[in-house]
Amino acid sequence: MAGNTEKSRIFTRRAILLGGAKAALFSLLAGRLYYLQVIEGSDYRKMAEENRINLRVIAPPRGRILDRFGVPLALNDQTFRVVLLPEQVAELKPLLEKLGAYISIDEMDRKRIERDMRERNGFNAIIVRDNLTRDQMDIVAVHTPELIGIDIDAGEVRSYPYGETTAHILGYVGIASKNELDNAEDGESDILAMPGFRVGKNGVEKRYEKEMRGRAGNVEMEVNAHGRVVRELMRHDPVPGQDLSLTIDIGLQQFAQQRLASEESASAVLMDIYTGEVLVLVSQPSFDPNLFTYGISREDWDALNKDIRTPLLNKAIGGVYAPGSTFKPITALAGLEAGIVDPKARVNCPGYYELGEHKFHCWKKGGHGSVNMVEAFAGSCDTYFYDLGKRVGIDRIQAMAKRFGLGSKLNIDLPHERSGFVPNRAWKKNNKHQEWQQGETLVAAIGQGFLLTSPLQLAVMAARIANNGFAVTPHVAQKIGDKVVASKEWASMGLDPANLEIVREGMNSVVNEQTGTAYAVRIEEEEMEMAGKTGSAQVRHISEAERLEGVRKNENLPWNERDHALFIGYAPVSAPRYAIAVVVEHGGSGAHDAAPIARDILKKCQERRNRENASAPST
Repeated sequence: MAGNTEKSRIFTRRAILLGGAKAALFSLLAGRLYYLQVIEGSDYRKMAEENRINLRVIAPPRGRILDRFGVPLALNDQTFRVVLLPEQVAELKPLLEKLGAYISIDEMDRKRIERDMRERNGFNAIIVRDNLTRDQMDIVAVHTPELIGIDIDAGEVRSYPYGETTAHILGYVGIASKNELDNAEDGESDILAMPGFRVGKNGVEKRYEKEMRGRAGNVEMEVNAHGRVVRELMRHDPVPGQDLSLTIDIGLQQFAQQRLASEESASAVLMDIYTGEVLVLVSQPSFDPNLFTYGISREDWDALNKDIRTPLLNKAIGGVYAPGSTFKPITALAGLEAGIVDPKARVNCPGYYELGEHKFHCWKKGGHGSVNMVEAFAGSCDTYFYDLGKRVGIDRIQAMAKRFGLGSKLNIDLPHERSGFVPNRAWKKNNKHQEWQQGETLVAAIGQGFLLTSPLQLAVMAARIANNGFAVTPHVAQKIGDKVVASKEWASMGLDPANLEIVREGMNSVVNEQTGTAYAVRIEEEEMEMAGKTGSAQVRHISEAERLEGVRKNENLPWNERDHALFIGYAPVSAPRYAIAVVVEHGGSGAHDAAPIARDILKKCQERRNRENASAPST
């Protein structure tokens, strides 16, 4: 009995101790709950409320640009950047001071960041520094826990492996401007405002921006009060931009660029006369589009803009020049189609043409003697075309020029094309409030006066002559993704084939007859011969006094007072396929400066095509 009593006391004591321990633990838990819920409750509620669902836009990879054979011309390289997340930044200045201990942030960077904080949506990240080195990225990554609002972002940046060679075709990309952001279509502004996201600013980068941009994706993430990702809730992957394949032959483009490199300022266009595909489009001098990738420096920008040779201008489509004697095929066709001229009839050239009391001089001081149309082409006799122009009249000349694409945009798929200009009587009456003068018709007939044409237009003119009068138009895009840019069935211009043949005969004589102005630079290889027309366009007035004393030679003049040198042509003569136009600003002579460049490019083109055809599998 006593034993049972003792056991009962021990059990009771243990129960009391255990109960007391439990009571103490419960009291401690209750106290902690009271502390968390009552005393610290407001702080924790605030922290919980700061946990949020963030929707982040995912940039799509930009489509590549390839040449006609699949050679990459524009690529995407990986880059790392430091970005600032505005919604997580309590105070900007102290944060930047902390970050400045690890990477350099100058005053200009600070002002830009402050401006972006004011102007951009609070949920769009802002670039602090782009193109980080590996060491810079590592040191910032190590310290991100103490840099609330700073993150490391991996992205892509555009690169152009051929640099200056393709600059005027490809253009370049840059950060979207405020104007572009303000005018963005619905759903575009978020992606355009992303850190480091770049849009096309020129060339095909601009023309095919939407096709190469792709579609943005997004990801929903739960983040805590410190900006750390708690979990990913949902993801929609972006749709990559489409690759753009061009008609350009990069090997031939490089050759042409190198061939023009010795000239102060020049341009060249080579195209297929049947498809309109542009194989070469060169403007010299050029620029490095990679300078614009991270934002061009003020020094580089000023240097490009102040250069009198205008490297930023795509002269092939945006430069306009008096065509000089390269325009004579238009005058000839205007006369032939109107039935005004017999191509076998002869005109005597004593070295000038008299109209009233005024003499219009031929380039050859002693004259060409008696010439018919083909002979006048060969020697580029101005007197013959003065006479023809007077009989044809400016209105017929303008109408024929328009049919060949002169004086209006050809709508090539590149920005900043210029239309040039071809005058007529009505234009002068309406705009100058003056009557048209016969002397103005004479100078227009040989490609001077008010006339302005681009190298692209001259190449198209040569192509339409060579393809027997079909209205081919140029383009540089071959495929967008898998979709082929279809060649059109070009409409006939309605010209008499016999008249076109006479002009082609004249252009052949320019190069392949001993009396021709370009005979010295002909292509001698059989089945590769070229035909063409030389031209030299005056940029200064030559007074009668200077003519009496002797006209100064181009080489004795300042560069900007020398004649422009031009050449148009096509090859091969026996079965035309390629047309070319070359303009050398202030080059001096079309025969000596522009024609050799055209010859070399046409020859190289045919050699490359012959090799390709020889290596192609037979069917």
